[in-house]
Amino acid sequence: MIAKGFTNPTPRIEKLKRSIVEARPQVESERAVLVTEVYKETEDLPSVLRRAKVNERLYNDMHVTIRDDELIVGSLTKSIRSTEIAPEFSVDWIEEEFDTMATRIADPFDISEETKTNLHNAFEYWRGKTVFEFADAMMSDATKAAIDSKVFTVGNYQTGGVGHSIIDYEKVLKIGFSGIIKQTIEAMEKLDLSQTENISKQHFYESIIITFTAGINHAHRYADEAERLAALETDKTRKAELLQIAANCRRVPEFGARNFYEACQSFWFTHHLLRVESNGHSYSAGRFDQFMYPYYVNDETITEEFAQELIDNIWVKFNDCNKIRDAVTAQAFAGYQLFEHIGVGGQTDEGLDATNELSYLCLNAQAHVALPSPSFGIRYWNGAPDEFLLRACEVVRLGYGMPAMFNDEVIIPTLISKGIPLKKARTYAIEGCVEPIIAGETDGWTDAASFNLAKVLEIALHNGMCDGKQIGPVTGDPRTFQTMEDLYEAFDKQVDYFVKCMVEADNCVDLAHGIKNPMPYQSALISDCIGRGLPVQNGGANYNFSGPQAFGVADTGDSLYAIKKNVFEDKTMTMDQLLDALDHNFGYSLAKEDAQCQNTNEEAMEQKVYETVKRILASNGSINIADIKNQIGTETIDSGDCPVEIEKYAEIRRILQNTDSYGNDIDVVDFCAKRAARIYCDHVASHTNARGGQFRAGIYPVSANVLYGKDVLAQADGRLAYTPLADGVSPRAGEDTHGPTAAANSVAKLDHHLASNGTLYNQKFLPAALEGDTGLQNFAAMIRSYFEHKGMHVQFNVVDRKTLLDAQKNPDDYRDLVVRVAGYSAHFTVLAKEVQDNIIDRTEQVF
Repeated sequence: MIAKGFTNPTPRIEKLKRSIVEARPQVESERAVLVTEVYKETEDLPSVLRRAKVNERLYNDMHVTIRDDELIVGSLTKSIRSTEIAPEFSVDWIEEEFDTMATRIADPFDISEETKTNLHNAFEYWRGKTVFEFADAMMSDATKAAIDSKVFTVGNYQTGGVGHSIIDYEKVLKIGFSGIIKQTIEAMEKLDLSQTENISKQHFYESIIITFTAGINHAHRYADEAERLAALETDKTRKAELLQIAANCRRVPEFGARNFYEACQSFWFTHHLLRVESNGHSYSAGRFDQFMYPYYVNDETITEEFAQELIDNIWVKFNDCNKIRDAVTAQAFAGYQLFEHIGVGGQTDEGLDATNELSYLCLNAQAHVALPSPSFGIRYWNGAPDEFLLRACEVVRLGYGMPAMFNDEVIIPTLISKGIPLKKARTYAIEGCVEPIIAGETDGWTDAASFNLAKVLEIALHNGMCDGKQIGPVTGDPRTFQTMEDLYEAFDKQVDYFVKCMVEADNCVDLAHGIKNPMPYQSALISDCIGRGLPVQNGGANYNFSGPQAFGVADTGDSLYAIKKNVFEDKTMTMDQLLDALDHNFGYSLAKEDAQCQNTNEEAMEQKVYETVKRILASNGSINIADIKNQIGTETIDSGDCPVEIEKYAEIRRILQNTDSYGNDIDVVDFCAKRAARIYCDHVASHTNARGGQFRAGIYPVSANVLYGKDVLAQADGRLAYTPLADGVSPRAGEDTHGPTAAANSVAKLDHHLASNGTLYNQKFLPAALEGDTGLQNFAAMIRSYFEHKGMHVQFNVVDRKTLLDAQKNPDDYRDLVVRVAGYSAHFTVLAKEVQDNIIDRTEQVF
């Protein structure tokens, strides 16, 4: 047998898991109240010292909570899986949604009347003072118009903290917070304050010392709490555990870790304090198996079983923290996710295989915990052990959507092309969903914006117009285009224009964070902010990037090919006929509120055709297309309250839907998607950001392909208005009909190296296809083939349609069901139905 199976988690881990699954997320107000108090008291201080004073108050005064049974401590909220509020970034939307938070369709949160009152009182101070308002005031009207027209959004960082980094955990494990304070004092003592630029450096260094001193005290407060609980504890085993927790918290993270248990606690405190400082998400953990391995292999007292339980406990802790977003953004990030990635495997800086015992314990942890967080992935390369890939495939086969898989053979050369030396590039880590960076040295600003490539093609087909307004450049009436190249030229000009608008918006938000909210805690743990005397938000990192991602690549590519094939080559329709059909949504309703009826209408038409065919066959035994058309006629399909008349455009849509699609290994089709993606990536790469670094493109959607599909009219691939777009670089749902290898070959043809901020490919397999050793070997072989063809990333759902449909009908029976949404996993039953439907509709692959 190749498959080894998995042991069961300990009873402790089972109890901790259950507490997460059963928790009802709540909004808490303690952080918002404390932050507001500090800002009122420090209006005469520089921004970085105000932030240090905020950290000091939070680390010293926020509650200290130790959950029942846990071995690793440090929680942002009093209640499990709940959220605090960060008013310094934005407030208006929060108060506007007080009465709908608990009932909204995506990621609902309970909020008490007392919490509403506390937040309302705090928010009064923040009117006109937030990052959101500051950034908005800097943007031009043209850029705001593009945002209003849903071409792109930068709201992710405008309404909240940036996050999206991997700090230097290894540094804390080695020298502790006391070592960082010592390093900072040494740098500060070298300053000549007669030099103007050194005055701000002095403030920055003072902010680090204040912050990390309070961080040490924060851990000591947990030690005090553990000792208090131990004094009350009657169970001898738990009493001993609490006393050990107290001893750990007295030691770390103040000093370097001496054993694996201390290293685990030090790691968690280091990570936890990032979340207290800012509500940014995607604070990822990097290569956990690499920086933690010395503390495991050199610990002569630890057993493999206890080490596994500690790692399992950390995996559970990743699910305890949460973040609330506005109701619309919550649909794009559905599933209560913080996108905190942990990775294992890959290479050393010398190019040797880096897989070790902890790599496998982390794979076991994913099997044991089976929760949506952390976002877990492996790095794979042609020198990796077969056992490692097969074990990872075995975990994927469990059906939790993890681990995601990343290809060293593409990512390392891609990073080198961005100016990163080979030895550093080999040590890359993934943060957020799929974004490769150099841990502890990068301010990547990944996920900086979401760019709707399908919307831009729609605008190009309307000569720069959207909703009757000229929001893009005039690039010509497509009815006058003589060749496909004319359309590509118009599309290229529109992308160029809107990318420039997006860059402006990103840089305004970037500047706002740097001016108003420099982060001393995060900055001290990214090289070389201390050496430069600059916060990370002001360009202190060694590598500064901004990474906006595109989505709608498959939809755009398929639409371009459909136009190329049917308008310019076969001439089955004119451009005027096509645009008329698109503008009228192929005869379906153009009211957004009717969009959900469209699938029902299609099903009704399919049923009508089916009944007509049966009737004709019964009468004369043969099928004549004319007879079908005559019998269907021009009747109105009435489904509920959504009457539509589609006969006028039925033939045009049929031709478009029957045109070959991306995802079936057809070069001429795949080239259109490749060219569309390349146009976007090339324009993004031509810009620089507010921190003196480069823009670099990504192609991944989170789950925004569903949300932002609501802003795109009908397309030339036959897609109806307002329906979901394809996710990431994946083919459109149901269109990759030639098997998993053909689909993967199409995806691999994209220029992944140009999308250095990451690409995301989802595949969905029927569980039966991966059963047994044969299924496992076929699965691993397909992954190897995809990576050999230069695919960058792939991740999988292993679940059948029947199960998902039943989970929709009976959610209480499936509360533990975890699925892969986009660059993250989530409990299926908490997702909005439209996101659930999108996952259900993905092609079920078999070998």
